[in-house]
Amino acid sequence: MNAQRAKEIYDSSENIAVQLDDGQSVWIEKVDVANGVATVQVGQSPTNTQTVGVDRLKEATH
Repeated sequence: MNAQRAKEIYDSSENIAVQLDDGQSVWIEKVDVANGVATVQVGQSPTNTQTVGVDRLKEATH
């Protein structure tokens, strides 16, 4: 995904499922569009956060 789409998901009032490229579900906490990275919460643990390139994020398909 690109940084702009990640920002749209972050700003959305809808709950849009996002995954890392390894299939882990994540919640976008912050998007740095200029640098193309996002801080995400992995799984259900609020303390498990990672900063990843937005190219590693994808919208989950149900």
